[in-house]
Amino acid sequence: MHIETLKVFCDIIESGSFSYAASQNLVTQSAVSQQVRSLEEKYDCRLIERGRAGVKPTPAGQILYTCSKEIVRRFQELENRLREIGSVVAGSIRVGTVYSVGLHELPPYLTEFLRKFPAVNVHLEYLRSNKIYEDLVEGKIDLGVVVYPAKRSQIVTVPFRYDELVLVVPTDSALARHSKVSIAQLSGQKFVGFERDIPTRKASDRILRDHGVRPQYALEFDNIETIKRAVEIGLGIAIVPRLAVENEAHRGSLKMLEFQEGTFTRPLAIIYKRGRELSPAVRKFVEVLTAGSAAANVAQTGKNDRGDKGERPERAHDGSRPERVEKAEKLT
Repeated sequence: MHIETLKVFCDIIESGSFSYAASQNLVTQSAVSQQVRSLEEKYDCRLIERGRAGVKPTPAGQILYTCSKEIVRRFQELENRLREIGSVVAGSIRVGTVYSVGLHELPPYLTEFLRKFPAVNVHLEYLRSNKIYEDLVEGKIDLGVVVYPAKRSQIVTVPFRYDELVLVVPTDSALARHSKVSIAQLSGQKFVGFERDIPTRKASDRILRDHGVRPQYALEFDNIETIKRAVEIGLGIAIVPRLAVENEAHRGSLKMLEFQEGTFTRPLAIIYKRGRELSPAVRKFVEVLTAGSAAANVAQTGKNDRGDKGERPERAHDGSRPERVEKAEKLT
């Protein structure tokens, strides 16, 4: 039996999807089905049941999954140690993040990383914040890049960078005549925002509340791109990350305004499962992220930072200094 077959089986059980397992292992869906059939023939029993809720293991499949997960984990650790001896960094990295970060924060870092390590495949998955933490603990992804990182006992947090929150308004709005706006001026305005359970929505609501404004939400969405389109057609105004709207502001499809009260920032962090041995490729990816983010964070120090201090990225939970990412549990 090949280790690759066991890994494919584990991916099916964890995701509940044959197509997801195929994409994660760079094979066709028919090849995944064939590997499952070969396992069922070998053990002469059904291992998987298909239903409306997706794919689930049979009792025998659950036994195989539990044991296979440990075999695959130990094999990956073996490969990681052997790769450390060699000079080529290779393999795959699964990174979970939210749309605003994946589309507008990570691209330059990904470009730099792939230039340095072309033999590595990076799979970027767009997930809701709570799902990133769940998938990380369950081993479905290797790293997460989140905003307003939450304290979790099973998670190590490495500070990444800060981005600035700004206001965007339709170009024909009365507010569009200004370059800066007081938060008090936003009273009575209709807002387009993230859904209520999304950390950036909670933070923007807190900023408004602290300045005596109760936002009236006309629409709520789960991703930054839809929010921008809604503002462009005049359905409301929105508080969003600056990097996410710079292109639209440059094109003139949106007007971006800063706040007279100062700069409000949003902390970003890299997270991974505590106690998990990270592959050389994952460690190099974290190094590229943290090295590249240093200059960006220095640029923020001269601004009047009015971000929520209670939500800033934690030191890695072992007490290490955030500037030295390699000391955060030694990235092992």
